[in-house]
Amino acid sequence: MKISTNLCAIALAASGALSIALPAPAATPAYIAAAVADTARPEADRKRDADRKPAETLLFANIRPGEQVVELVPGGGYYTRLLSHVVGKHGKLFAIAPAPRTAPEPGEPDRTAPVKAIAADPHYANVTVLVQPIASLSLPEKADVVWTSQNYHDVHNVTGLDLQAFNKSIFDALKPGGEYFVIDHSAAADAPADVTSTLHRIDSELVKREVIAAGFVLEAESPLLRNSADPRTAAVFDAGIRGKTDQFVLKFRKPKH
Repeated sequence: MKISTNLCAIALAASGALSIALPAPAATPAYIAAAVADTARPEADRKRDADRKPAETLLFANIRPGEQVVELVPGGGYYTRLLSHVVGKHGKLFAIAPAPRTAPEPGEPDRTAPVKAIAADPHYANVTVLVQPIASLSLPEKADVVWTSQNYHDVHNVTGLDLQAFNKSIFDALKPGGEYFVIDHSAAADAPADVTSTLHRIDSELVKREVIAAGFVLEAESPLLRNSADPRTAAVFDAGIRGKTDQFVLKFRKPKH
């Protein structure tokens, strides 16, 4: 007797033997749809939506209105605006921007400026920017979610950073049952250790080992942003692959007990 693939997947998921997420429901909650449709979002961000799939990603993350979210290294703020809208007026978004280098190069831009501009916009009044050295984070406590997208690999490139202490600080900041959500550019399993700085990629299995070592449980992973056409041998900024890299999406959970 044949058993359908979907039934097998559901059975495995129920038993805890499957960490790959099943396809998300077709219906998108109104608060996520409104965040993506927000006319205050820059046109440049909207043009990236086809590749970054924000509605599906936010749905998988299961972030809800009223929650307290910490976003690590918001960059240009692509997800900052979306997360701000999703958590809404009763929620809070803390954007952790890396402190500028003590000896910046002449003409080096202030990388905290984009997210500070978002926080200064009354449309995103629930955003608070905290500028901190990534090697010594001091995160707001009792967070529902800590979110980082396309940045975890760079943690490996921070001089003097203790990876275990970094992930433990995130663990400690979350409520029991809180979520650690990681999106990043995928590296080949046999890539050398310096791939985090040369190609700005990282192997998802390495991320899993490091985060689980801090006390987290891998709840699920999603193939939403996978791209089998990416050979994972070029830097993510390469013109031939930029914006279309193979990416992994991992959802970790802090145990309730």
